[in-house]
Amino acid sequence: MSEEFEINETHTTFDFKGFLFRLVHHWPLFLVSLIIAFSIAYYINVRKLPIYQMENMVSIKDDQNPFFTSNTSLTFNWGGTTDKVNTAVITLQSRSHNEKVVERLQYYMDYLRDGKYQQVNAYKQTPFFVEVDTTKSQMLNKQIKIVFKDSVNFNLSVAFEEAGNINLQNYSTKERSSRFVDAGEFSQNFKIGEPIRLPFFNGVLMPNPEVISKPGTPYYIVFRNYDGIVKRYLGVRVDPESKGSSVLRMRLTGNNKAQLVDYLNTSVEVLSEDMLERKNLFATKTIKFIDSSLAIKSAELSTVEDELNQFKNKNAIFNLESEGSEINAKLNELDLRKESVNRELNYYNTLQDYLINRSDYRDVPAPSVAGISEASVVSGVGKIVALAEERNKLQYSFKEGAPIFNDIDRQIDAVKTVLLENIRSSKSLKNQELTSINRDIGRYEGEIRKLPKEQQDLLNIERRYNLSQGTYNLFLAKRSEAGLVKAANVSDVMVIDSAKDTGGGQIGPNTQLNYMMAGLLGLFFPLVFVFLRVFFDTKISNVKDLERITSIPLLGIIGKSPIDSNLVVLTKPKSAMAEAFRALRSSLQFIYKKQGIKGAKTVLVTSSVSGEGKTFCSINLASVFALSEKNTVLVGLDLRKPKIFGDFNINNDVGVVNFLIDEADIDTVIQKTEIAHLDVIPSGPIPPNPSELLISEKLDNLIDALKERYDYIILDSPPLGLVSDSLELMKHVDATLYMARFNYTHKNMFTFVNEKYKTGEVKHISIVLNGYVEKAGKGYGYGYGYGYGYGYGYGTYGNYGNGYHEHIKPPTVWDRAKRIFRRK
Repeated sequence: MSEEFEINETHTTFDFKGFLFRLVHHWPLFLVSLIIAFSIAYYINVRKLPIYQMENMVSIKDDQNPFFTSNTSLTFNWGGTTDKVNTAVITLQSRSHNEKVVERLQYYMDYLRDGKYQQVNAYKQTPFFVEVDTTKSQMLNKQIKIVFKDSVNFNLSVAFEEAGNINLQNYSTKERSSRFVDAGEFSQNFKIGEPIRLPFFNGVLMPNPEVISKPGTPYYIVFRNYDGIVKRYLGVRVDPESKGSSVLRMRLTGNNKAQLVDYLNTSVEVLSEDMLERKNLFATKTIKFIDSSLAIKSAELSTVEDELNQFKNKNAIFNLESEGSEINAKLNELDLRKESVNRELNYYNTLQDYLINRSDYRDVPAPSVAGISEASVVSGVGKIVALAEERNKLQYSFKEGAPIFNDIDRQIDAVKTVLLENIRSSKSLKNQELTSINRDIGRYEGEIRKLPKEQQDLLNIERRYNLSQGTYNLFLAKRSEAGLVKAANVSDVMVIDSAKDTGGGQIGPNTQLNYMMAGLLGLFFPLVFVFLRVFFDTKISNVKDLERITSIPLLGIIGKSPIDSNLVVLTKPKSAMAEAFRALRSSLQFIYKKQGIKGAKTVLVTSSVSGEGKTFCSINLASVFALSEKNTVLVGLDLRKPKIFGDFNINNDVGVVNFLIDEADIDTVIQKTEIAHLDVIPSGPIPPNPSELLISEKLDNLIDALKERYDYIILDSPPLGLVSDSLELMKHVDATLYMARFNYTHKNMFTFVNEKYKTGEVKHISIVLNGYVEKAGKGYGYGYGYGYGYGYGYGTYGNYGNGYHEHIKPPTVWDRAKRIFRRK
């Protein structure tokens, strides 16, 4: 018998089938939630500004100057095209580059106009352009309203809601400041083209020929923080078309296509200018150096020329003798060679000192300035300059000390080591050549001393003149070469497709995603709500709940009564509700037969707490027994809260209590009803000691006496979960009906009766589920308990059984309200 008393645990399982039915039952909640979610999504979508993406395409090529020769190599191309592409990608996304673009386009100022739901970007859509005076400070983050009166005159106004400081910024120096203003509205009229000088705005409004002004239409301009605007444009995407490709595609997103187009094209323009400037760097510095050297040599040449003319006029000597001319020619050649070697040695010394003592190598002088064509030196200087340029550019994208800087510094040190070794080797060779030249010059100078004094003086002056003129001509040639190189250089940036508004380009907002999220959230919240309701539902909401929480068999199911009376069986004998009690009667008879009970039969009706339908079940069960022409008595043993007398229109002055205390005999307490074969014994006046009365021998005598007179004895007892009276009464009965009310009885109420049933203290007990309503997610699953058959009242199957049962009209809202009012 131990298996019979096994109680199923409920807290370790989850009724997924019941949960699914609950979801179906709550379909209106899902519908309302989805409507709300999609309404919110629609509200958001129609107010979101469109997002566009514009793009352009450029190629980073390696355009070599066609005029480059071994003598005019003033620029370097170390690293090849790949290095230039990588540098270009980093440059386009660097802060310094985007600062130049923002400054050129004056994108730190926004143009706005009123849209349908909010203000929208009106770049190139206003009848004016603003030329900002960058030398003056402008007010930040506060709208300046501009309303045209006609095509020339307009009103400029600013509303200052409260007195206080306003923030200003000078876009030339980037300095921030503040200024106190009084509360109120500033308003003043101006004309197109008229300079505006205000404490918070300085600039000129110029006409936009593409847009006609509409009088009365407001426009707005707002100045933004410079660094914040630059940071916004650092997100420009720059991607190679394919791996290792020199073609770059730039993409930028925003709310105004014209603004995006201008930014992309200007960004490429600035990049092209910067790359050309870097390409011309050596040529520019060489020209600057040569110009300064030419000025010195020109003055020196002029001085020597004057000295030569004065000497010739004073001594009347205009030409050297043939011997002196020959010596002079040889010395001039040697002097020029010596000057060239000294120039190269000076360059090597300067370069060596520069490499040893300097850390910024971008200003390393060009080897060609000194006429050096040594390949190893030229290549080494080019590598260092290129690496220095790359390091400088990366400073705007990475913090100092980043691994990429360490790598570049290692490369520079490696190139510098090799270059210094080459310099030492070249200096040694040049010193040997200089020694040889000086030896030849000394020999020829010894021959000069054999000439007459005037010839010697003239020869010395002409040597100085020829040396100055040769050096001047050399620098002049170098200046011409450098100018030719600079003029012939072209940028390595070639525009394949410039950014252009060709229609379309809208990539957002992603309304489909918003609607998808609305659908998910619209389902999620009701789903969670239903899940929590199911998970934390502590009441009996379906038949399976009873199966999981107790092993006590389910004997019958009673539907929810649609009438305002406990006498359902008597009032509507052909209704489905009456049929439910007849099915319950049949189940009880099966129990009695199984136990072999002969003669009078007793049944106790109890429950966990008040309000679960004990009295309702007792009255109608007694009624169906009486209608079957069985002598039946209904005994009210709920001495604390007597109820049954009211439904039969009898008084409660004399009852069970009077019999138990010997104030009345059994004939006195039994009261006839209008129903044949049905008598009622009310509980009588409420006693001070109901429990003691129910365990007295007088109750045994009463039940024994009733068994002699009646076929069926129905005992309406107090709740088992509240008092122990019913437990004492169970020893007098053949069957116990334990009432559970649909969506009312808490699951934990079965703990006590389960324990008693498990230990065998309670026997022959069955459960009756009262107030059952069949709805989606509420009722499912049959075949529980002994299988004696269930009966259902109205609301269980709707109109099921038409033709067999009397249809009972459900109570209206007004009927329910009157019922509640009467109860109060």
